[in-house]
Amino acid sequence: MKNQKPIVKKILVYGYFALIFFGVIFLLFNENGILKFIELKSDIEKLDGEISSAEVNLNKLSSEIDSLKNSEVKIEQVAREKYLMKREDEKGFKVEDQN
Repeated sequence: MKNQKPIVKKILVYGYFALIFFGVIFLLFNENGILKFIELKSDIEKLDGEISSAEVNLNKLSSEIDSLKNSEVKIEQVAREKYLMKREDEKGFKVEDQN
C-alpha cells in the first residue's frame, strides 16, 4: 500500500501537466484562439491604415472640387494642361522629344 501513494502522486502530477498542456494548445489553436485573435488584430490595423489613406484622398479630392467650383485660375489651369486649350489670342506650340 505504501508504494501506491507515490504512483498516484505521479499520475496526478502528469495529469495536471497534460491538462495544462492541452489547455494551452486549445487556447492557441482553436478557431477563436489567441493566434486567430492576433491575425484579426493585424487585419484591423491594416484596414485602419487603408481607411486613413482613403480619408486623406477624399479630403484632397474635396478640396480639388472646391477649387474647381470657385477658382477661375484653377479652371484655366486644368483646361490648359488636361485639354490643351488656349485663349483666342494665343498661339500654340507643340514640343516633341528627340529621343
